[in-house]
Amino acid sequence: MKFENYMILDFPSKSSNEAFARSAVACFAAQMDPTLEELGDIRTAVSEAVTNCIVHAYPQEIGPITLRCRILKDNVLDIVVKDRGVGIPDIDQARRPAFTTGGSDRSGMGFTIMESFMTQLEITSKAGKGTTVHMRRKLKMRQ
Repeated sequence: MKFENYMILDFPSKSSNEAFARSAVACFAAQMDPTLEELGDIRTAVSEAVTNCIVHAYPQEIGPITLRCRILKDNVLDIVVKDRGVGIPDIDQARRPAFTTGGSDRSGMGFTIMESFMTQLEITSKAGKGTTVHMRRKLKMRQ
């Protein structure tokens, strides 16, 4: 697929990097002239995806996270968040609202939030190999 611009970031699954990832995507997306609402939605979805890597993919260790953003034709922002962690045994179950493996302090709404804020959401995962969250957001064309 052709793209107009892209960025790739690799960083460790430290909680301090969640804000970094969210801000980096917002700065990258700014060239598309999104509305404040669109930018907020994108930041929130990225935050949820990266937090899932930190909390669920690497529960006992620090591991790598890869974040890729591309600007596609028709004003579409394409975002991939990938880890090499424990994987998700049952994606359908994990996508259900309020389901969590992260303990009582987690709401279990991460995938639900990502799905509601993005135009498209795909999740692939293999036990012991990691998870890939692929999100797209079609932005309004500004005049």
